[in-house]
Amino acid sequence: MQKIGGKRGAVELSISTIVIVVLAVSMLILGLVLVRTIFSGAKNVADMSNDQLKNQISTLFGDARKVVVYPDSKRVDIVQGELSGFGIGIKNLNQGSSSGTKFSYEVMVSDPDVQTKCQTTDSAILALITTGRAEKDIPLASGESTVGKVLFLAEVGDPICTVRFRINVKINNEPYGSELMDVTFKAG
Repeated sequence: MQKIGGKRGAVELSISTIVIVVLAVSMLILGLVLVRTIFSGAKNVADMSNDQLKNQISTLFGDARKVVVYPDSKRVDIVQGELSGFGIGIKNLNQGSSSGTKFSYEVMVSDPDVQTKCQTTDSAILALITTGRAEKDIPLASGESTVGKVLFLAEVGDPICTVRFRINVKINNEPYGSELMDVTFKAG
């Protein structure tokens, strides 16, 4: 009789262990899916609303950061035939600035090897920007911030290479800050 009871206890213990292991693995998988969704969701700036982009960029501003870019990895891939790009955030950190303070920005190729790497010119690369290459007269009072999108559309036949861009920001036509962004153009 004792042997039968001992076996029953062993079977119950192993079933409980199996249930616990299955639940633990299920929770691990759900956690990994959640983390992946959070970190990979809405990375394409073209698909984000202005409010979503503003929320993402506002988390990047630190105490002394005047200009930020999103994604903060400072790298973005542009697949031929797909609209994609990056976001720019500008924050007025000048004390006592009025709403008459005007900001502007311009996206420029900052890669001296474009002709060698891409077999094309700076102007041909800049022509791939469909929206947001430059903006002028952005009014920002002290402490205010704004966001913008720089969108690219590369078609089949356009260069496939990586280009470094510089975003130059000015305040009342004087240099204010700048950021770099590496854009990789890929085949579709």
